[in-house]
Amino acid sequence: MFTPSSRFFYLPAALACLIAAHPATGWSQIAAVSSATSSVSEQPDKYVWLEDVNGARSLDWVKAENERSAKVLEADPRFATFQADALKVLESPDRLAMPDFREGTVYNTWQDAEHIRGILRRTTLSDYLTAKPHWQTVIDYDALAKSDNEKWVAKGLNCLYPGDGLCLVALSAGGEDAVTDREFDLKTGKFIEGGFVLPKSKQFVSWADKDTLLIARNWGTGSMTTSGYPFVVKMWKRGEPLDQAKEVFRGKESDTLVAAGDLHDAQGHHSPFLLRKVSFFSNEYYLLTPEGPKQLGLPSKADLDGLLDGQIIATINEDWKPEGSTTTFAQGSVLSFDLESAAKDPIHLKPVVVFAPTPQEFAQDVSITRNHLLLTTLENVQGRVYEYTLSKDGAWTSKKLPVPDNQTVGVVTTNTSDDKFFLTLTGFLTPSSLELGDGKGDLKIVKTLPAQFDASTDMVEQLEATSKDGTKVPYFVVHRKGMAYDGSNPTLMTAYGGFQVSETPRYSGVTGKLWLEHGGVYVLANIRGGGEFGPAWHEAGLKTHRQRIYDDFAAVGQDLIARKITSSRRLGIEGGSNGGLLMGVEFNQHPDMWNAVVIQVPLLDMLGFEHIAAGASWVGEYGSVSVPEERAFLASISPYNNLKPDVTYPEPLIFTTTKDDRVGPVHARKFAAKMEEYHKPFFYDELIEGGHAAGANLKEDARTFAEMFTYLSRKLVD
Repeated sequence: MFTPSSRFFYLPAALACLIAAHPATGWSQIAAVSSATSSVSEQPDKYVWLEDVNGARSLDWVKAENERSAKVLEADPRFATFQADALKVLESPDRLAMPDFREGTVYNTWQDAEHIRGILRRTTLSDYLTAKPHWQTVIDYDALAKSDNEKWVAKGLNCLYPGDGLCLVALSAGGEDAVTDREFDLKTGKFIEGGFVLPKSKQFVSWADKDTLLIARNWGTGSMTTSGYPFVVKMWKRGEPLDQAKEVFRGKESDTLVAAGDLHDAQGHHSPFLLRKVSFFSNEYYLLTPEGPKQLGLPSKADLDGLLDGQIIATINEDWKPEGSTTTFAQGSVLSFDLESAAKDPIHLKPVVVFAPTPQEFAQDVSITRNHLLLTTLENVQGRVYEYTLSKDGAWTSKKLPVPDNQTVGVVTTNTSDDKFFLTLTGFLTPSSLELGDGKGDLKIVKTLPAQFDASTDMVEQLEATSKDGTKVPYFVVHRKGMAYDGSNPTLMTAYGGFQVSETPRYSGVTGKLWLEHGGVYVLANIRGGGEFGPAWHEAGLKTHRQRIYDDFAAVGQDLIARKITSSRRLGIEGGSNGGLLMGVEFNQHPDMWNAVVIQVPLLDMLGFEHIAAGASWVGEYGSVSVPEERAFLASISPYNNLKPDVTYPEPLIFTTTKDDRVGPVHARKFAAKMEEYHKPFFYDELIEGGHAAGANLKEDARTFAEMFTYLSRKLVD
């Protein structure tokens, strides 16, 4: 997945694509081709009319299905209790206020019972470290929504560096990926009268200087890709009409997208750049120089991570032998090369290794402080973090920071005005904590989330299943100590399995309160398609090899049953987005293995996904129906196309949102409609707001959680 750091390159959630892996669990707050025949793809689609997302007929159908399902689930006596418990956890005043460093000042976006849409607030670092910080409200999104008569959802800030004074505030109508950008002055706490305003679009914006923006957006006919993202970048000067912005780069309609960004460091080095995503995993990077764009000689599967002391940091996801070099750098390496030299000769790059993967340890994320590079890794799905320093002779030295095993470690925010940074530590049963680092190798726990559920009788195990082709697949099991191995334990299993997204242990007060406290078992499977074991783990499940992912998941389910942790009667599965596709496939391929299936904001029509919402952007992951071999495979696994009237399926819970402009509600609607045609039972819920998530605010999230755990309790506990 392309998830650049907002420190130097701002892209809204649209580009994160399917990273919202589990919108309704809270844990993530995230083979051979079968002999399919062309007859599957030739069958007429009776439910194309449901692709009219906001059409009256479609919305009438949605309303009827929502009411039918709500009548059952919300009448269950557990629903109200679950909803109240979930809301108490989500709105708890004691939850961690996640910090966002901006030139030494700590910012935080906060939602609670009084601030449904949220506020942006700030305080000093020293005040933040106290038990009860004195916050100053900067933006009140509820008040803004009221004054604008729009259901705004905050989508973050894009600020000018250095100084972080001028910012573009991204506002989404109901949670869509398309946003409106408005210029805001952090110092005065006011929107700038006559400042930059970019109307609603899927758009990517970068500051070139205080009076100049580089913008990729919908400029009109011939400016958007088939994936629904921009491919034309223009330079807009302050005071000019937007339609007078001057074009600086143009990709192709067949690209996934084109965007502009900015490389900068605390030492004063700076360069705007352009990203052309030819496909989801194939990138071209250009330095934007006075002579025009110059393409960097990086491999196509590479990501720019930032700039430190004049050195560009990049992660390569394929083996790479640079032009004119005798050295081949291994897939998964983090490298650096000189910005000034690259601007003069962008083809003959001379990279230096920062980190090279081992058979057990793989890079995850890169962050940069004033003088150091922070790297998080996974070592057999165990979180690690390192602090790297560039020596005067151009070599990198590293220091491993002391973090505990069996927890996920992540960099929350860094400060480029000094070397301070915040880490978060979290585990299934360990309340999340924040550690402050100082750039000297020292870490200090400064805040810890109070326990949100009783975990005193629970434990975590890491087990292993054997997939169909012999591959070992690790998975985590959270369960009661002294659990009976008699197949009677209600068990919820989840995974993602795509886009090189790593799934690791995370603390969820909601899942703990609504599931573990009620005796449920929770399972997280690290199946192929993810990034837990580097790029090769992801690539093993690409396109026509995707059946391996589904076999991995089934193997974990079979292993749970074989160990008598649970049984098919008590085993439920849940996943969203790409994980929703996973659930749909498992629903079809192993209908007897599960008694509950939660399918959230899913892809399900894999013969039609390329023309639905942003579906064309994911051809690099799934393949294309335009390629005969790939079409045959997609036909063989497409959940929507493989539903059969003569098969007994478990009764699923299907969830989506009307405002999801990434995957879209179409997949869920059509799948449910075909279930209805075949007289198969199902529950359906489509929220209006929320985008590609569980809801647009904490109250909607709480209702979604309550609905899901009520459903799971009915199916797996009763």
